[in-house]
Amino acid sequence: MKPTVLSLLLTFLSTVCLAQTGSVQGLVKDAKTKEALIGCTVRIDGTQIGATTDIDGKFTLANVPAGTQKVVISYVSYQTKEIPNVRVESGNTTTIDTELDEEGKSLQEVVVRANRATNTEVAVITEIKQLKPLAVGISAQQIQKSQDRDAAAAIRRVPGISIVDNRFVLIRGLGTRYNSVLINDVITPSTEVESRSFSFDIVPSNILDRMIVYKSGAAELPGDFAGGVIKIYTKRRPDQNFTDVGFTIGYRPGTTFRTAQTHDRGGLSVLGLWNKDQQIPTSFPARANDFNALNAAQRAGYARLLPNSWGLRQVSIAPDVRLAINMGRRFDLGNTRVSNLTSINYSLTNQYADIDLSIYQNGATANDVFERYDDANYQRQTRLGVLHNWTFRFNPRFTLEWKTLFNLLSSTETLNRMGQRVIDGVDVQAFSERFENRSIVSTQVSGEHSLSELSKFNWIGAYSYSGRWEPDWKRARFQRQSDSGQPFAAVIPNQPNPIDNGRFFSTLNENVVSLIGNYEHTFGNPTDREPNRIKAGIYGEQRNRTYSARFYGYERVSNVSQEITSQPINTIFDDRNVTGQPGGLSLLDGTKDLDSYEGINTYGAAYVQGDVNLGSRLNLTLGFRGEFNNQTLRSDINLVRTDLVDRSIFSPLPSLNAIYKLNDRQNLRLAYSATVNRPELRELAPFTYFDFNLLADVRGNPSLTTATIQNIDAKYEFYPTPNEVISVTGFVKQFSNPIETFLLPTANGLGYTFINARSARNYGVEIEVRKSFANASSVFLQNLQLVGNASFINSRIDLGQTVIGPDLSGRIGPYDLTNIQSAERPLANQSPYLINAGAYYADPVSGWQANVLYNVAGPRIFAVGNQNQPTVFEMARNVVDLNISKTFKKQYEVRLGIQDILNAPFRFAQDYNDDGKIGKDVSSLNATADQNVRVFRRGQYVTLTGVYTFGRRTIVP
Repeated sequence: MKPTVLSLLLTFLSTVCLAQTGSVQGLVKDAKTKEALIGCTVRIDGTQIGATTDIDGKFTLANVPAGTQKVVISYVSYQTKEIPNVRVESGNTTTIDTELDEEGKSLQEVVVRANRATNTEVAVITEIKQLKPLAVGISAQQIQKSQDRDAAAAIRRVPGISIVDNRFVLIRGLGTRYNSVLINDVITPSTEVESRSFSFDIVPSNILDRMIVYKSGAAELPGDFAGGVIKIYTKRRPDQNFTDVGFTIGYRPGTTFRTAQTHDRGGLSVLGLWNKDQQIPTSFPARANDFNALNAAQRAGYARLLPNSWGLRQVSIAPDVRLAINMGRRFDLGNTRVSNLTSINYSLTNQYADIDLSIYQNGATANDVFERYDDANYQRQTRLGVLHNWTFRFNPRFTLEWKTLFNLLSSTETLNRMGQRVIDGVDVQAFSERFENRSIVSTQVSGEHSLSELSKFNWIGAYSYSGRWEPDWKRARFQRQSDSGQPFAAVIPNQPNPIDNGRFFSTLNENVVSLIGNYEHTFGNPTDREPNRIKAGIYGEQRNRTYSARFYGYERVSNVSQEITSQPINTIFDDRNVTGQPGGLSLLDGTKDLDSYEGINTYGAAYVQGDVNLGSRLNLTLGFRGEFNNQTLRSDINLVRTDLVDRSIFSPLPSLNAIYKLNDRQNLRLAYSATVNRPELRELAPFTYFDFNLLADVRGNPSLTTATIQNIDAKYEFYPTPNEVISVTGFVKQFSNPIETFLLPTANGLGYTFINARSARNYGVEIEVRKSFANASSVFLQNLQLVGNASFINSRIDLGQTVIGPDLSGRIGPYDLTNIQSAERPLANQSPYLINAGAYYADPVSGWQANVLYNVAGPRIFAVGNQNQPTVFEMARNVVDLNISKTFKKQYEVRLGIQDILNAPFRFAQDYNDDGKIGKDVSSLNATADQNVRVFRRGQYVTLTGVYTFGRRTIVP
């Protein structure tokens, strides 16, 4: 009995002791500018109780002993402030709002920070904590540690994120079409011709301020998403004058210094441009019918206007090079503070891969190969990027910004394919000589107005342009009887086709004009420091897209001699062979009217949302967004402008975000939102695009309609310290009419289109941990940070009994799925699990930094199959990166990076036994039933970077 009584007594005493504490919270501002100060140290004098101010200048001190206390507030370049006689009452919260004065002019060597930081890990964690929707993010500080080269590499460190083709982002395993991407709060256009995707490799990492990924909806966010809304923020304005220059040299085993075949695109290709002679001469007839109505000799005359640039040459692949120049300036024009930030990036990189490609007959016998190839694929890529931002701070209540981003990327890809069509008993040699240019320009003018202490208004006027060119993509195929010892002969069909000898030209231009306005009013609530707010805004956008493609194929004129067809690729299409005379070659135009289209997308949205505080712990954010969208698609068919699509839809999108504060460091969140997923213009356009690497046709579907999604998220989050977080998130998504790829039931080859399924669902759980050891006794542990996140996801799509789509002739009709395709399967691109982990070490005294990073995404459907063609899965790859850097005298920095240390293979395998996974069929005699379709390795990647800073000058306010 005595131990029990003693235990109860101790419990009572501890409860009484704990009850004799209160809290102190408040806001710290600059006395001159009235702006919030981030990173101030606030402590209770004579104790170990302390905190730092967050991104809004707020702080909270918990478990402060009841009584009269002295609060001390300090900040670099500001006068330390002591506030005596602060009364702390048991169980209550005391609020302090105060301001700090700048130090005297004698401290000229110290930089005065008048702008709140947004690019540090603490700032991003604080921002995420204060956002109403569920969000995760990554800061420029963490990106610098990981030495990721572009936004695609950096964002895969974020929970629930995976990457496809090193540039496309999947959120919670959902395809790229289910994401909305914004740069500086403006929606970006799709950068791809054949899919709705934003290519994240366009954005170099050194211009990033932070990236925030919203995973639940809110009225202020665009409603066209299911995976998430990704906001990319570029650097805004510098805290001090600086000039940095960085140079990187890269080495990739298996690529660098090896000999490879490539084709010539002219001297300007190192800048991402191409020669004028690689465009279609303006004298060519504009329509295929007019061109083909000419006689063979006349058409051959036009063909000779195209350069004979088919020849390949051997090159020794040089190391990769990257150059970055960053400049920041701040100065005053009268009473106006002016800031400028300029970043220039250039890179020239190389990638070689030996790709094993197999196509199977998929009959009753496993591993029955139809075609087998070895693809020697060499790509040379260039990137030229410029960021140029100006900020004019006229007074604390009005700031004007002009931001411009330009990126030009090109890829010179040469593919030499050797193999067999086993079923026909022929050897095959094929070539693809492709040059692709992608460019994006975004410029915007924005204003931030503080109408009063409680009201704000901001606006953005923006213009963006994206373009993609494929000038003179040359494709050729030669074959011979297997084991005949005869030379290869060119395959010259009667009519042009995408596989055999021909030339393809395409141009995409998209112009986007946007106008955005947001108003916010705060209703003071000093008791709980969580004021009620109401927000309202509008978003207007018009996109105009033009796409045109031309395809020409060589033809035989009478009986072409074997002397011509057996010539090598560099001479067979020479002028002396392309004569249009009997025994020679001529040219046919294989272009169809539908291969060119004009698309217009008009989008308008308005929203209102407000906070409702139910006591000091529960906050509700209610919102409603209304979106109107019109999609128009036109094409000239038989010289008549025809509307293929003209569809308007209004989408009401309610949302609710609830936050319950268990205490100052722990929250429970619940979110609901209704969102949509609209078809992209390309997905509606009824023309066929040929993917040479996969030997597949992709065709649009004008009958597509908008999908709707119901989203529910629940999250527990714990913030032990300002730069630590532990969170667990569960989510459920229900789709109606989801848009998915569909494999057409064709007799020969692969043909894909896009269809609306009946329904789908997606649910899972995400776990994130960030752990630091700031209070450890070991200096090594104090400099160490561990980051890890994992996502486990399940999805299922129900196609229904029939789907509506085109065949390869363009006819729209229903497909009865009986005996064609399984009615249920996982969503395409949906990984069942995603894992990221990293250990970061940074010693501020010695200047050493190091990190080890790990990433893996589980198997996912790469290409949807049917009963005749099994589904193809992209298998999981374990990726490990190591980065080390050292700073000398605060001016020199050397970085060593080793990426993809394990060099695991990229493996694409088809599910032959249709069990929804890749494995072995034990019923066959040691035969692998689930067969490899494509397998290759990219090789490890080693980079060495040197950065020099030309000094940093003090800025006097």
